[in-house]
Amino acid sequence: MSDVPGLVDAHHHVWDLDRRPQPWLSEPGHAPIHRTFGTDDLRAAATRSIAGRRLRRTVVVQCVTSVPETRELLALAEGDPLVGAVVGWVDLTAPAVGDVLDELRAGPGGEYLRAVRHLVQGESDPQWLQQPAVERALGTVRERGLAYDILIRDHQFDQAVRLAERLPDLPLVLDHAGKPPIASGELGAWEQGLRRLAAHPQVRCKVSGLVTEAAHRTWTTDDIRLVWELLLSVFGPDRLMFGSDWPVCVLAGGWNAWAATVEELLGGCSATETEAILAGTATAFYRLDPLEPPAPERKERTPCS
Repeated sequence: MSDVPGLVDAHHHVWDLDRRPQPWLSEPGHAPIHRTFGTDDLRAAATRSIAGRRLRRTVVVQCVTSVPETRELLALAEGDPLVGAVVGWVDLTAPAVGDVLDELRAGPGGEYLRAVRHLVQGESDPQWLQQPAVERALGTVRERGLAYDILIRDHQFDQAVRLAERLPDLPLVLDHAGKPPIASGELGAWEQGLRRLAAHPQVRCKVSGLVTEAAHRTWTTDDIRLVWELLLSVFGPDRLMFGSDWPVCVLAGGWNAWAATVEELLGGCSATETEAILAGTATAFYRLDPLEPPAPERKERTPCS
């Protein structure tokens, strides 16, 4: 085993357009990623290290509202050692959620199903997560020992906070930090919602998808820094996890550009804090097989000072 600590990418996607169409790729601005992407493409793209760490494991996340896609992702995880966990999709409004989860977990790669997600960001109902059927389904998700990935925009924090209040035993992770509107700079509502959600200790947060919320062609590290510092302040390093949102990040510079930015932003962090953000938090949340032991802490420091 290498003595160089590894890196976990807690959020990436794959899709094969010949096998399963992705209608969202036909939306304006998505032409650069309107092709098939697999894990070998990710290996080829992720050539840059972060804090001396190379990509060792990933969490692959669903793209479309399709149980068959989830089956395909689980089968991929079974056959590719890079993939350590799958965030799948099931219909949370359907009464037989438990049966579907059991069927997925009994199939090829079923042991890699660690969480589910729904594209709440596209739902117009401001109480979508509070529907009785959805709450019952998420209770079933928790009973099966699974977690839930929250995908929302800044105006939808209320329902995420209510979910955390009503199901305190359900492990939650906020995808893409709740999609802060970095390009407009209007972060007030997002910050308010973020602070309220972070007050619930079962919630983790992915530092992912930020560059695609910034100006795709002109963003700089300084554009991301304010959001980064706020995330560190309200969650702390032990509740943050690095994610690339690859290949969507290709729209705003790609995996290596984001990796270089994260390395710069980690400059004030200790070895223990860096370990948490780059591997430890994701490993614990998604119950991944452990990577190498983290580097020893050298001295006490304030968080990422």
